[in-house]
Amino acid sequence: MDRLAYRMSLGDTWSRKVHPDIESERCMPSFNVEQLTNILDGGAQNTALRRKVESIIHSDPELSLEDNYFMTQNERYEAAFKKTFYIQMLAQRLGWSQDSHELHYAQRSLSGDLALGIHKVFQKTLRSLGSEEQIAKWDPLCAKFQILGTYAQTELGHGTYLQGLETEATYDAATQEFVVHSPTITAIKWWPGDRITVGDIGPKMDFDHVDNGFLKLDHVRVPRENMLSRFAQVLPDGTYIKLGTEKSNYFSMVVVRVEVLMVEVLPLLQKACIIAIRYSVIRRQCQLRPSNPEAKILDYQTQQQKLFPQLAMAYAFHFVAKSLQAFLHRSYSSILGRDFSLLPELHALSAGMKAMVSDFCTQGAEVCRRACGGHGYSKLSGLPFLVSKVTASCTYEGENTVLYLQTARFLVKNYLQAQESAGSTSQRSIPESVAYLIAPDLARCPAQMAADFLHPELYTTAWAHVAVRLIKDSVHHLQTLMQSGVDRQEAWNQTTLRHLQAAKAHCYYVTVKIFTEALETLESEPAIKQVLKRLCDLYALHGILTNTGDFLHDGFLSGAQIDVVRTAYLDLLLLIRKDAVLLTDAFDFTDQCLNSALGCYDGNAYERLFQWAQKSPTNTQRNPAYEKYIRPLLQSWRSKL
Repeated sequence: MDRLAYRMSLGDTWSRKVHPDIESERCMPSFNVEQLTNILDGGAQNTALRRKVESIIHSDPELSLEDNYFMTQNERYEAAFKKTFYIQMLAQRLGWSQDSHELHYAQRSLSGDLALGIHKVFQKTLRSLGSEEQIAKWDPLCAKFQILGTYAQTELGHGTYLQGLETEATYDAATQEFVVHSPTITAIKWWPGDRITVGDIGPKMDFDHVDNGFLKLDHVRVPRENMLSRFAQVLPDGTYIKLGTEKSNYFSMVVVRVEVLMVEVLPLLQKACIIAIRYSVIRRQCQLRPSNPEAKILDYQTQQQKLFPQLAMAYAFHFVAKSLQAFLHRSYSSILGRDFSLLPELHALSAGMKAMVSDFCTQGAEVCRRACGGHGYSKLSGLPFLVSKVTASCTYEGENTVLYLQTARFLVKNYLQAQESAGSTSQRSIPESVAYLIAPDLARCPAQMAADFLHPELYTTAWAHVAVRLIKDSVHHLQTLMQSGVDRQEAWNQTTLRHLQAAKAHCYYVTVKIFTEALETLESEPAIKQVLKRLCDLYALHGILTNTGDFLHDGFLSGAQIDVVRTAYLDLLLLIRKDAVLLTDAFDFTDQCLNSALGCYDGNAYERLFQWAQKSPTNTQRNPAYEKYIRPLLQSWRSKL
């Protein structure tokens, strides 16, 4: 089914005439939008399957999202459970397995507004850390919801620092049980999701469809065989046996971090870009020339500067998430064979990329919301929901500053090893993601004209140069402090801002490199390659302009070259402008999934916004405040007249 036929089959979008201002954006495409959608989906067959599932979901009134913005917290929670169990029944009837593409697409079409999401984290942890016997015993029960799991790591007083957790687990050899206990108030488990009967932690910024709770353990006894034992186990006499490395027990967190980027975080920025860019060609304001009609606000350079970097990030992060998923699968195969050599790099990449992507997606979604003016503040725009939901990703599965610093430790270690290898005859292998640490470096950038800065090799090398310099600088200051007598822990603390800066530069370099490598796979699609290259160029140059001090610091770029970079960047904004709506169309989110009055495919934003506003309960119910306060006030005023 092609795009037009698919949109018509859904009914809602094509029930009215398409707005001419958005129709004009699609009349002369410079690339095949359908083909780009296929690339993002991983093949035309996946696009067809996804649309088939979406047609099933959107045609069922039981799975509608249209009333979400008018629901209370309890109503959203109940609606999420209702949809979850309805989807499960649907999956059984249609033969969708638990890990099938169909079920994933069903969840995507409902914007993830479903219950028991943490149960899936529990299930992934079981599959990652459990022995084959444990998986065989419990995984089928999980799949059928005959047992429900939650995630209870975070404590009231402790989070990412696992060694600081206070919950006690004492082994009782006589009964072969672990006695699990919360000895203090700060040891109470906080934020476990989905299935807690002890208590709810109260209202949150968002995630009203999840019942995050608290869990106080009072000498709870857990059988020894319930300890997940793929990489570590306790024998009946209490002997602890390590079967992997220390980091192997973090593997389930790595798995979740990688998946959360593609499934939970990135779609929120993609949707924000769709809504803001579509609305920006519908919204007209002021005149570019006195004799002209009001201009589309996307024609203003200031609006392009707000939105196009976010669009470039949305595409860059898509390829990053795909690359990380491939590396995870490759690493997992090795880990199952007791080869843990790739785990440190996987851990560093997943930590740094989770921090970077969630940080940038959170900032980007808010930029998109503000770019829509006053209407962006309305929940009916869909943007406040996206902003509040993506904000949570900066904290869950690891607080971002802590994650960046985990990446920084990996960088320091590999930089020192690279220096040792350079000074010896034996060459130690270095992980692929930091191979630039031993690559030849340019002291000065040779680019002179704007076109020079549009070569991927040049700006990738520029980012590598800055990353190496910042890593070297952070290591130098760390070593200087230690040589002066400061112990390693305090020296690390006094240099963390430098390490943080180095880790961020490294992550930006890796993203640029992955994006440029993705372009190389598109030789058979020159038009798509060209339009995506402009986004890649914009992403790389936007980062340079945002961090000019890092590139000027050692003279790698001059002030005059920065001016040339800005010229190249501004030229890209104009080129991307003509394809902007089409690039958002390629994400192929349905109107029902976007649930936005401003971001509808047909462009009838104002009509839809007014219609949706009529659904507000305030418009149909008596207002008690009027009867109690306003009416008596007015009557009192009139009586004095």
